[in-house]
Amino acid sequence: MKLPSSPGMLNDTLGSPGPAPYWAADGLVAERRYEIKMLGYNTPPEYLEYVDPFWRSFEAPNPFLNYTLGFFYIIFTFCSVIGNGVVIWVFATSKSLRTPSNMFVINLALMDFIMMLKTPVFILNSFNDGPVWGKLGCDIYGLMGAFSGVGAASSNAVIAYDRYKTIAKPFEAKFSRGVAMTIVIMTWAYALPWTILPYLEVWGRFVPEGFLTSCTFDYLTENSSTKGFVASIFFFAYCVPASVIFMSYSQIFSHVSAHEKAMRPRCAKKMNVTNLRTVGSKDEQEKSAEIRIAKVAITIFFLFSISWLPYVTVALIACFGNRSLITPLVAMIPACTCKTVACIDPWVYAINHPKYRLELQKRMPWFCIHEEKPQDNATQASEGGKE
Repeated sequence: MKLPSSPGMLNDTLGSPGPAPYWAADGLVAERRYEIKMLGYNTPPEYLEYVDPFWRSFEAPNPFLNYTLGFFYIIFTFCSVIGNGVVIWVFATSKSLRTPSNMFVINLALMDFIMMLKTPVFILNSFNDGPVWGKLGCDIYGLMGAFSGVGAASSNAVIAYDRYKTIAKPFEAKFSRGVAMTIVIMTWAYALPWTILPYLEVWGRFVPEGFLTSCTFDYLTENSSTKGFVASIFFFAYCVPASVIFMSYSQIFSHVSAHEKAMRPRCAKKMNVTNLRTVGSKDEQEKSAEIRIAKVAITIFFLFSISWLPYVTVALIACFGNRSLITPLVAMIPACTCKTVACIDPWVYAINHPKYRLELQKRMPWFCIHEEKPQDNATQASEGGKE
């Protein structure tokens, strides 16, 4: 039996006035309980003008989704504070690690740390099931996200180039402390235009996206200014750093491969073996520079890609493509990938740094790190002769 949807319809059906039966009242309660709400229903009117009509065409998400994202962001924040904090602490306080090249690693950790400082805004919004601080919270979230995101991308590129310069061109002068500090300042300056211009709404602006609990640069407004901003930030914040990273590590891998190929017969002859690969255990063979550099290069480029590619995809499709492919849930995925990478980014560099591993092993013996102290050439040659 199909129940009338309201007491009025019930009375019309029965042909007589009067109170509706209990089952009609239960139907009304159920209807109100499952009332459909659209995104932005609880957004303050003065902030609603920044919410694109595209998002308001979707139903509000189940509160459970917001609570789940808020919970994950709490975990992201904790992991980032521990991971980046330890890297900054060890690299900044260890005399053997205070080198110009390691200043770039510290800078990357700072950028990732700044990225996670904005998460309280998202966490409050998520558990509130909507924006708490309105435009102010959106601007804070957007400012810190844009600055740390572009800054981390440029820091990754600088680290890649520094490693290329150190490994592929070992006889050239290395960066001095002053030059390294200047480059660090330049990475910060590189990120500022993509932060200040949207904040002042000179070019682009920060607006809520997805579930309206996070903010990013505007990629939905259909005008030439927005399209120009999206295209520009795609080129300078993604294409340029990605090209530097890819080219640098490709050159490193090629250089190391060529060097090992040239040195293998000579070393094998000195050690009176036919094949250098036969010397040492399987574990020692795995420590080949060629293999380690290849693994690091692939990991770094993969992390950079999964950090930025989702944002690039969503922004380009929404701005230039078929935006019907974008949903609020899809728009929330890029933010999660960036936060995940921000938790592990510095460890990719730091864990592959033997001196850092030794220092961490000394300061945190319970961390289960087992790094052998490097031997000098004379010791290695003596041991090789004994074998």
